[in-house]
Amino acid sequence: MPVVAVVFDLDYTLAIPERERQVILDEATAAADAPSLSREAYLDSHRRNLTNETRTPIFADLLTDRGSEASPEALASAYRGAIERALVPVPGAEKVVRDLRREYRVGLLTDGPVLAQEGKLDALGWADLFDTVVVTGALAAGKPDQRAFRTVLDELDADPAEAVYVGDNADTDVHGAKGAGLRAVHVLDHEGEPCQRADAALARDRLGKELSGILSEFD
Repeated sequence: MPVVAVVFDLDYTLAIPERERQVILDEATAAADAPSLSREAYLDSHRRNLTNETRTPIFADLLTDRGSEASPEALASAYRGAIERALVPVPGAEKVVRDLRREYRVGLLTDGPVLAQEGKLDALGWADLFDTVVVTGALAAGKPDQRAFRTVLDELDADPAEAVYVGDNADTDVHGAKGAGLRAVHVLDHEGEPCQRADAALARDRLGKELSGILSEFD
């Protein structure tokens, strides 16, 4: 079936931080007078708190576990600001999205708290880049749950068989998209290995140059 819709992941697919996430997290905890937190612990709490307006519940869990009286609201705000200042587009990402919109309906499906993800789009100047944006913080479930993919497809008025999802995470993006009936393009960093379930794969730094050709082959 011809492709009519393309849906992107955001983090590490279309945009990446210029500095290591652990360094950014360390800066935020220092600014909020909070104890040091590992990136692994943060990600674990993030996975448990995908459907929230802000990162406050993520940090509330972490600070409670450590017996800290630091403010989770202040830490969430400090971390959000640090991430937004560090975030940069993947080369060619904005152009390829704009080019694809001439031929396809183009959406964004991104995991995370609403305020955090919308703040990233504002920082990148991408608030109006997509035909629709779905942030899982506003949903009942995040990726890889099929309901997340169905939500963005409903907004794009596309059937799963007519859509392609483009993302970097094998579990949430590739397996999630395939489980929901979409085709999947796996975006890889320089050390990544393509997921066997992906319909295609490409290096992140080649996204702007190669994605359009891959999509045309699906048609």
